[in-house]
Amino acid sequence: MKQNTRSLKNRGFAIASILLGAVGWFASFELATEYMKKLKSPDYVPNCDFSILVACGPNMDSAQGSVLGFSNTLIGLFAFFAPIFVGFALLAGAKFARWFWLVYIAGLALGFYFVFWLATQSVFVLGTLCPWCMVVWTVTIPLFIVTLLRSFAKGDAGGGSGIQRLANALYSWSWVLILACYLLIALLAQIGVDWIGFMLGSF
Repeated sequence: MKQNTRSLKNRGFAIASILLGAVGWFASFELATEYMKKLKSPDYVPNCDFSILVACGPNMDSAQGSVLGFSNTLIGLFAFFAPIFVGFALLAGAKFARWFWLVYIAGLALGFYFVFWLATQSVFVLGTLCPWCMVVWTVTIPLFIVTLLRSFAKGDAGGGSGIQRLANALYSWSWVLILACYLLIALLAQIGVDWIGFMLGSF
């Protein structure tokens, strides 16, 4: 029974990785497509520009939108292949070495940091909420938190028995940590752009 439960959890993690990665890739693809259209025609209005507050155009045109000298969308197009690959590989019965999990977690950690940096830049500097960007934020947060805790809880990433017990205890509360991150971003957005007041004013 315990073996079946563990197998179902592993399958659930793999499927979640695939779905979250696919959603993140699609959002990145949409952003990249709109970015290229805007490059071709500066007057083009992206399909994610709904209002002064909810728009992705300002983010595309900003320095924050091209941190490495090229559009951040290209990072997403390549980066989100990783969780999709990991998910399918796990479904196929693959076993990854400790170094692989550590590298994968490090990559997700960079993405997690990038999400919060971009979120603060978006609301405090640019004063906008980019719809497709928020989709990327929404999937990156659970990808990092769940993968981090699961990898150490199962011992795949090493760390010793103490870290394994701690990770295992926190793993069942992953949803609380994820929700806390969402609420933190919502709070930052409220402080930065008063999105609640904007939404209420729209009715």
